[in-house]
Amino acid sequence: MSVDWLRGKVEVDQETIQQLLEENEQLIICIVEYQNNGWANECVQCQHMLHRNLIYLATIGDPSPTMKMSQ
Repeated sequence: MSVDWLRGKVEVDQETIQQLLEENEQLIICIVEYQNNGWANECVQCQHMLHRNLIYLATIGDPSPTMKMSQ
């Protein structure tokens, strides 16, 4: 699978997707731990990384985000 990403095409394979999902799992665990300990700065950093990963995965899952949904 290839995806246009900012500058050209990027090849995306199952291994890359699996790595991102595993990273997301660890980020969520860290976010919960940081929230429980009141570590706001660390929590925000993990949330930014998680957000970046989720946006990337959404882009891969929807290769034509400009398509309008029919009503």
